[in-house]
Amino acid sequence: MQDKIYIAKIGKTVGLHGELKLHLDTDFPEQFKKDATFTLSNNTTVTIESYNKKRDVVKFKDFDNCDISRKLINKEVFTTTEDSKAICNLSNKQFFWFDIIDSIIIDADTTLGRVKDIHRYGDTDYLEVATTNELIQKNLPKTFMIPYVDNYILSVDTATKTIQTSKAIEILENS
Repeated sequence: MQDKIYIAKIGKTVGLHGELKLHLDTDFPEQFKKDATFTLSNNTTVTIESYNKKRDVVKFKDFDNCDISRKLINKEVFTTTEDSKAICNLSNKQFFWFDIIDSIIIDADTTLGRVKDIHRYGDTDYLEVATTNELIQKNLPKTFMIPYVDNYILSVDTATKTIQTSKAIEILENS
């Protein structure tokens, strides 16, 4: 599957009719609705028959008993970037992680590096930045983390893959 995005992991069976516990790893649980289709880590395509959002319990079509559904335990659930953009409604200053990764970090006209990954600690996301070779040669760290908060992130342009920051250079120098 091209552009696949991990969004959940399937847990144990629940009951006798093939329901499964779903461990979400997405900010958009609305993706899990009747007739939504996903690809699993073993390349199986599954379609949701029902989903209980209060209990995070899913029932996939054609998985009608716990013996059949057990084959799905521990499988990862993936969607596509296209489906994410179509289904998930973003609020102001909210972006998809896949639109931010590989963005260039610029602080006061100095290019600090490129977003390598995003990590969530508590309620805050952190951009893991791979520092430019020029700054590494000045004995600065190869990677550093910028909290994704207004104090540091001034603007994000997903079209040009650039993120303007404030004081991120200080984080790099003190890392």
